[in-house]
Amino acid sequence: MAMAGEELPGKDFLWEYNCLYREYDSIFHDVALASGLSDSAFAILYHIMELGDGCLQKDICDRLFMSKQTIHSAIQKLRDQGYLALEPGKGRNMHIRLTQTGRRIVQQVVLPVRGLEEAAFRELGDQSSRELLRLTGRYVATYRTLAQDYISQLRQNRPH
Repeated sequence: MAMAGEELPGKDFLWEYNCLYREYDSIFHDVALASGLSDSAFAILYHIMELGDGCLQKDICDRLFMSKQTIHSAIQKLRDQGYLALEPGKGRNMHIRLTQTGRRIVQQVVLPVRGLEEAAFRELGDQSSRELLRLTGRYVATYRTLAQDYISQLRQNRPH
């Protein structure tokens, strides 16, 4: 790890950023595991809390950047466990609703995690929080552009 103020070459920035990203993901995993939920189940409950009761599976997929199959399987399991109910919507859409048991786990487990995340941002302060979001957003946008170009090249040049 770099000392404060020490200049790092690009590859070391990448290594350190990836370590931090994986550590953040590991914390999320530990919380999900301690609550008795899979990572995807915990994330779905978290995002239903954010999106609102009655959201669609597509809304959750868009937020989590996970495959439809992964989200669908986790939603079915949460339904089978009594946390979610599915209601038909327009076309093939299904509205996802928390059951009373689902609302209870969101209150007991998910909301406190949201509170911890908010406390971490409060600890950083407004200016540092804005800077973190600005720089992370800039990094992700740049990486997305570079990755899309690379993906296009791969698709054009892949062996058939």
